[in-house]
Amino acid sequence: MRNLSGLLLLIIISSTILFFNLGVTPLLDPDEPVYAETPREMLVYGDFVSPRIYGEYWYDKPPMYYWLVAASFKVFGINEFAARFPSALLALGCILAVYAAGRRLLGERAGLTSAFILATGIEFWYLGKAAVTDITLTLCLTLSLLGFIEKRYYFLYVFAALATLTKGPVGFLFPGAIICLYLLFTRKFSVLKEMRLLSGTALFLVIALPWYWSMYQIHGQIFIDTFLGFHNLTRFTSPEHPEGALWYYYIPVFVAGFFPWVAVFPQAVYRALWHNERETRRILLFLVIWTLFIFAFFSISQTKLVSYILPMFPPAALLAGWYIDDLVGRLWRQERSWGWIGLLVVLCALLIVTVVTGGRLLPVMETGAVLVAALLATVCGVAVYFLWYRRIYASFAVQVGGMLLFVAILMTSLLPAAAPYFSSKDLAAQFSQVYDGRSSVYIMKILHPGFTFYSGLYGQEIDKEEVGTRIRQEGRSYFIIRDLDYQRLTSEELQRIQVLVRDADKLVLLKP
Repeated sequence: MRNLSGLLLLIIISSTILFFNLGVTPLLDPDEPVYAETPREMLVYGDFVSPRIYGEYWYDKPPMYYWLVAASFKVFGINEFAARFPSALLALGCILAVYAAGRRLLGERAGLTSAFILATGIEFWYLGKAAVTDITLTLCLTLSLLGFIEKRYYFLYVFAALATLTKGPVGFLFPGAIICLYLLFTRKFSVLKEMRLLSGTALFLVIALPWYWSMYQIHGQIFIDTFLGFHNLTRFTSPEHPEGALWYYYIPVFVAGFFPWVAVFPQAVYRALWHNERETRRILLFLVIWTLFIFAFFSISQTKLVSYILPMFPPAALLAGWYIDDLVGRLWRQERSWGWIGLLVVLCALLIVTVVTGGRLLPVMETGAVLVAALLATVCGVAVYFLWYRRIYASFAVQVGGMLLFVAILMTSLLPAAAPYFSSKDLAAQFSQVYDGRSSVYIMKILHPGFTFYSGLYGQEIDKEEVGTRIRQEGRSYFIIRDLDYQRLTSEELQRIQVLVRDADKLVLLKP
């Protein structure tokens, strides 16, 4: 009965975090609208093999998330909730998968603790509420790698195939590389005989290959060159955003994304590597390799985005959950958790400073930022109090509750206030009232997906270098740009245009 109540509480808290106000905030530029517009066009064109955007074939990602969103649109209609629903549902599935595997591998309490950690880490629940592919990939990789360590080998192949249909070659390269590293460290190559390599590979190909083969048959070499060449190999070797190609990029990303549980992560890794019990050490070593490989891979990759390291969060949660359970088990001979206390205080202080500074930079968020800062200070103080008196799970419960309140403030105060600055929804609605229905429309690249999704108008994409040239050369036309780009226009160019709409930091210009 106690196990059932713990699981029920996990489902309630996780569902609240993931589904609360899921469809209230408009889709945020530039990523979310991409993963809503492409499924919308799948439905419009009736083509579920070749993804499109702006009416043109689109080779950026395989179709798994597009298919899920298209199905969600059929059920719920074309709206923000439907675009995000697959991510939220699969995030809940990933939390429950971590619970189930943790329970089998590390014990009931460790599994439950790990699942709560995953559900309340900032990056996981934030991306779980977003219309992006990362949660889908993370769930598939998690089930694939857990299938290996639990010796459920067909799970390994099935979910590696689904991961490959979600984001390409990383779907099989990651499990393959992580398993190979584990076998090298443990020298247990005999495991290869148990892995059903031939039948498993055949199963993988039956699931993953048909879409790739169909795309090659339809589009030929351009699909190979664009999808495998540019969107995979080139992005790994060349930075898409040069200003972010820093070797230490993912250190602050992980620290903020795994907050507040990053405060126990270093101790968890250290303790895992020196654990005495043989079978548990084998499991923990695999989790450490899994976590660190993904971190290292994307640190080496030249293109870096915050969401890329999400697949390391489930094994990191399992490590942290095991460590907290182990800490409770040896509490009778343990000194106070100075490492946890110290890191938690430092990280809370840094996050409070960051939130308050962000609120000052964007005044519409200032009230929400103050609330978040007050919440973090309170949670930190109470959690440290319980840690001081060795009441580990009381402190744990306070931090889980604190993250639940954090989500509530974010979704009711911070995001609604900031949305006009990060979404094109209102701008598209105002544009439709002034558009003549005939003239050319030019849209800045970062605004293009969201503007198209909300206006239904494809327009022509331009970058910041083209705005002035188009204004000087074109006849009657409209321009959808950011205020930042408007400020770069010359006095001659400004004389040729009229500002029709100003919404937050975005504008609609008319060249008469």
